[in-house]
Amino acid sequence: MSPLLIVVAIVAVVLLLTGGFVPSLQFLLWVGVVVAVVAVIMFIMRSMSGHRNA
Repeated sequence: MSPLLIVVAIVAVVLLLTGGFVPSLQFLLWVGVVVAVVAVIMFIMRSMSGHRNA
């Protein structure tokens, strides 16, 4: 897994937790969902392309 993908996944989890625990920051929940979806799409595209980092 590339370092960028790991960072994106961590940011998504942090945003999801923050959006869930703080009602006034509810929009972060949706931002976290979008970032998580982008991370999953990046992972799928990388795995389908067959490109492997050594």
